[in-house]
Order: sequence, then C-alpha cells, then structure tokens
Amino acid sequence: MSIIAIDPANGKVIRKYRPNTLKQADQKIKQTHKAWLNWRNTTHQERSALLTAMAGVLQTRKTELAILMAQEMGKPTSQGVAEIEKCASVCEYYAANAASHLADQMIETDASKSFVTFQPVGVVLAIMPWNFPFWQVFRFLAPALAAGNCGVLKHASNVPGCALAIEDIVRQAGFPENVFQTLLVESPMVEKIIENPLIQAVTLTGSTNAGKQVAQKAGSLIKKTVLELGGSDAYVILEDADLEKAAEICVSSRIINGGQSCIAAKRFIVVKSVEKEFTRYFIAKMKAKKLGDPLDTLTDIGPQARTDLRNELHEQVKLSVKKGAKCILGGTVPKGKGAYYPATILTKVEPGMPAYDEELFGPVAAIISAKDEADAIRIANDSSFGLGSAVFTKDIERGESVATTQLQSGSCFVNALVKSDPRLPFGGIKQSGYGRELGLFGIHEFVNIKTIFVA
Repeated sequence: MSIIAIDPANGKVIRKYRPNTLKQADQKIKQTHKAWLNWRNTTHQERSALLTAMAGVLQTRKTELAILMAQEMGKPTSQGVAEIEKCASVCEYYAANAASHLADQMIETDASKSFVTFQPVGVVLAIMPWNFPFWQVFRFLAPALAAGNCGVLKHASNVPGCALAIEDIVRQAGFPENVFQTLLVESPMVEKIIENPLIQAVTLTGSTNAGKQVAQKAGSLIKKTVLELGGSDAYVILEDADLEKAAEICVSSRIINGGQSCIAAKRFIVVKSVEKEFTRYFIAKMKAKKLGDPLDTLTDIGPQARTDLRNELHEQVKLSVKKGAKCILGGTVPKGKGAYYPATILTKVEPGMPAYDEELFGPVAAIISAKDEADAIRIANDSSFGLGSAVFTKDIERGESVATTQLQSGSCFVNALVKSDPRLPFGGIKQSGYGRELGLFGIHEFVNIKTIFVA
C-alpha cells in the first residue's frame, strides 16, 4: 500500500509515500501527548514568539509551497501564494490576540474570588481536505498552539507533500519537537485513531458524509468535535444591485480554487426583472477566465484536484441538463491530459436537479430565477446547507437586514464575496456543520472553560 501524489495537470505520479501503520500512528500520538505535558505550561509570550516566527517561515517559503500545491492539487500558483500569506496572517493574529482571548474572566459571586479560566485540553486530531491544503490546517493549528494544545494531522491522501511540509514549517519555526505531527494514514484508519485515549477532540473540514461518520464515532466516545462541512452558498442579486459589480464579485467567488471551495458561490438567485442583464455580465466575465497550467501565472482556473472528481462534476452537469437546465457556457470535458473542466453556466435551474439540490465542487454556476426579494430569500434558504451567503443591493440598510435576519447561514456578506478572516468566527449551520473556527470564538472551541471558586 502506498499514498500516491499525482499531478492533476498531467496525471503523472509525483511521489509515493509509505503510510504509517496504526502502531506508528499511536506512537506519534504518544509523542505529541508527551510534548503537550510541557507545552501546556508555556507562557503566552513564548507561544506568541513562536507563532510570529512561523509566520516568517511561511512568508519566506510561499513561492515553493505554492508550487507544491499546484503540483499536488492543481491550484494556480498566484492563488497558492495568497493562501500561504493568509496562513501567515492567522499566525500573526493569534500571536497578537491569544493572550487577551484567553484571559481569565472575573465573575462576582458570594465567593471571595471566582473566575473562569481557559485551559488547554491536550492533543487535537485534525482531519483536513485537499482544497486549501495549508490554510485549512493553519486555521486550526494557530489557535490550537496558541491555546496550549498540541495537534496531529490526518490530511487528504492526495496532498501528502503538503502535509509533511506543514510539519517541517512548525519545526523550522522553532516549536518544541512533536507539538505537531503529520500522520500519513488512509481514511479507514481514522476511527481507530479517534479511539486513542490521548486524542481529546477532533476537528474536521470535509464532506457532510465524512462529518457524520466522524461525529458519530467521536460522540460515542464523548469527544468534542468541530465540523466545517459542505456548502452550496447562495448569492442573492436584488433588482437594485449594481449588476456589473455584482457579476464580477460572483464570478470571482465561483471560480476561486477552480470552484473547489466550500464557501465558493454556487447558486446565483436573481430577481427576474434584472436576470437577463445580470446573466449577460456574468457570461462575459466567466468567458474571460483562463483555463490552463496552474504553474502559469496568468491561469485563473487550473485542473480539478483529481480526474474522478472532475468526472463526478460533469455527471452532475449532464444530469441537470437532462432534467431541464440549460447550459449556456462550458459543460464539456476538454480533450487531452489532465483533470480540467471549463467555466460553466447553467440556467433554468430548478428543484430536483443536482445543480439546485447538491454541492457542485468545481467551476459550475447555477443561475436561478426569483420573482422578487421574498422569493429569492425562500430559494436561498431552500437548501440542506448553511455555510455562507451574500446579498447584493445598493440599499445597504436593506442588505444588512436581509443578511442579519433572513438568510440562513453561518455568515452572510453584503455586496462582497464570502471569505474567512482570522478576526471573524467561521462555520456553518444545518448540514454545513457546527462549531466555529477563527477569532475569539474559534480559540474557545478546544479549551476547558473552567470555573474557579475560592471561598
């Protein structure tokens, strides 16, 4: 058995890796737990200095790491550089803010002194996907280390080089040995790893089905989980929106990372009175996006991460068309090598079609017609997912009201694309998961919120 990294641009094997046995994985977890016994006693100053150093390592190595991502999962290098810079920013954020986020909170009671303290819980298992192979990990790792926890990573099997690079980055930054380790294991071993008594909690970013399996296993052992799962983000375009600007933002959100993002815009719900004009702008801007070699700095859309994933996406498109959707751009598999798929637009999308009901994990946009604002909101909420959403209108007060009280999702943006930010909590509702990452709320997910009462 091997874990194999394959270049999705040409199908060539990059490297084969020997996976860890369960015994080896358990030994690594034991080493990380031992490291935690010391790490938990470090000061916020010590942790912050190391997080700052790690941000520096990331900035120094960003070009090399972007190329690694391009080779293992097809991300255009310009987007890869931006991803590494974002990883550096989350390290810097928690270096600056962890101490205040974790400061004891005094509470007046009948005690002489009573307060809440936030204490580390131990080793956290992170199960992470391939689509943002560095950001997804650092989004967990920076707050975990800042809180005094340690971590082990089970990364997606198609990005083993990225997984090992993260371990090397932590080491290069000067962190103590084994506070973070990569477990090169296949997915079937995850249940056994969760069973390890030294694993205190689990965080997963991935599909809804994977989330259900991990939550069920961890729940049976009373181990806390944070789940960031799939999404089918709805962008609502109201009749008073700046349509050209809205189309530009919507297209950028749809094709980022080749459309392979949980929070990429996927359903564009347009009030009927402006649907034709919006669609005209949308087509022009989608056509302008260049499909090609991820190592070419001019490329907007690289290959999909794997050929099987590209083929699944194409089947969703074909079935939607068979059920009545109209394909007005793209929708064909390019000839030649590589897991490429073009920018694609479907219109006349209705319930019962994959483009309406399912997550399309690739550069395929579904334009859905709504009678008015109320109908648009109804359609947006007519989904099992609830990760992110956006609304476009020139009336900022109206947009803020719709975002705050009407759209059902973990985050909602007004006249902007949905994105994660180290300063803001990030996560979903419904089938998109539970718990929060980032910001003040994220660092509190994996700590013991402990009451101290002094008589």
